[in-house]
Amino acid sequence: MDDFKLKVALSILGGILFSFIFILLAFVLPPDKKEIQVIKNPKGKLEQISHALRNR
Repeated sequence: MDDFKLKVALSILGGILFSFIFILLAFVLPPDKKEIQVIKNPKGKLEQISHALRNR
């Protein structure tokens, strides 16, 4: 086989293998993590007013 054809064939196979790895990772890894949101209580007067205005 010619050197050039061998390089082309190996680069195509490498690209297919590389993309196949990322496709497998997309299915194996979870899409998003559910994080617990911690809501802190307002301490000062301005924080209480801001909290009240946001949560009408």
